[in-house]
Amino acid sequence: MSSQVRLKLLPSIKCMFDEPIQVKVAGLRPRQVVNMRAKLTDDKGVVFSSSATYRADGSGEVDLKRDPSLGGSYVGVEPMGLLCSMRPHTMHKIYLKTNAINPQVVKFSVHEEEGRLLAEMMNERLLMRDGVTRVPVNEGNIRGVLFTPPGKGPFPVVLDLPTSVSEARPSLLANKGFVVLSVAVYNKKGDNITETHLDHFEEAMNFLKQQPKVGSKGVGIMSRCKGANIGLALAAFVPGVEAIVCMNACNANVVTPLYYKKRQILSSILFDESKFIPTESGAIIIKDALEDPLAEKNKGSLIPIERAKSHFLFAVVGDDLNWDSEAYMDEMVVRLKHHGKENFETVFYPGAGHMLEPPYAPHCPSSFNAGVGKRVLWGGEPKAHIAAEIHLWKKIQDFFKTHLSCDAAQTKAKL
Repeated sequence: MSSQVRLKLLPSIKCMFDEPIQVKVAGLRPRQVVNMRAKLTDDKGVVFSSSATYRADGSGEVDLKRDPSLGGSYVGVEPMGLLCSMRPHTMHKIYLKTNAINPQVVKFSVHEEEGRLLAEMMNERLLMRDGVTRVPVNEGNIRGVLFTPPGKGPFPVVLDLPTSVSEARPSLLANKGFVVLSVAVYNKKGDNITETHLDHFEEAMNFLKQQPKVGSKGVGIMSRCKGANIGLALAAFVPGVEAIVCMNACNANVVTPLYYKKRQILSSILFDESKFIPTESGAIIIKDALEDPLAEKNKGSLIPIERAKSHFLFAVVGDDLNWDSEAYMDEMVVRLKHHGKENFETVFYPGAGHMLEPPYAPHCPSSFNAGVGKRVLWGGEPKAHIAAEIHLWKKIQDFFKTHLSCDAAQTKAKL
């Protein structure tokens, strides 16, 4: 390494996962061309990396907040481009954080054009603020993880419904002052692949409401894709859902029939494999392969959200290659309006893809889809997708703060 070249991560080398940092380099030669790199390993051992070419200014400095990348994983001015443009070294892998206690360590480095290392620095990206607790839950039918913020409360409560186990979203929301229980739709046992039981998620709701620091009169739900199926059904059939975030949801129940109180309440629509479109990468496009939810034979799969008393936040994207989430949202909005409902908000992100996550994780353009058992393309133009995640993450927090009521008397009664 060169003793003259200095790599700076501002305001600190340690930050929260969903907070931006400023990457700067000093001590280069005037107008020197360098290669900036970032690299991390996720909790499943998958390595992600990115690189971009920059030219120093007349003072020998590079500032990613000011200077454009000339080529590499991205081009143009992208202050967090090195993080968000990372790609897995193994194709079709999604970034996973399965234990939020451990920070995500990212190595930033500066290299000469020929590759010689000039400077490097580690960035610790924390998922849990000081005082936030993480408790695995294995009780009854509940398999999940509970995150609780520090302090006496009372705190509003959110049930997070990821498709598969992932702790980034719930831990980061707990940092904002919510008690969050994360319960994956597809758990490790695999006992909910052929059919789904709403009772298990109602059990999770009841467990949440009994936590000592909780003051919510009802529960918020955070969900995407198949998780949004469960969330919408909870809002329609189970009392107590006050607010629900639905990211790229289908208006009908998909893949597995839904049961509640030992009877089937919703049939499911399926993917027609003859309509799968193969790609050179080995992943497939399934967007136009899902059965029509509005076809007469599929009416029993439509989720009756018009019955819900919840507030809805529908977030959809314009480049969803999983299914036509925009059309499904439009149908749900029409249906709610037809029933005189105004309990919803919508937000649309034109160039973003299906896999919306909290900001500054590596964007996932393709990975394994448990619903179809194959690797699929999710869509999303990187720059538009990153912008969507930044905007939506703040929108979700504001939505829950507005619509989840808290009652200190309820907390005192539990204590």
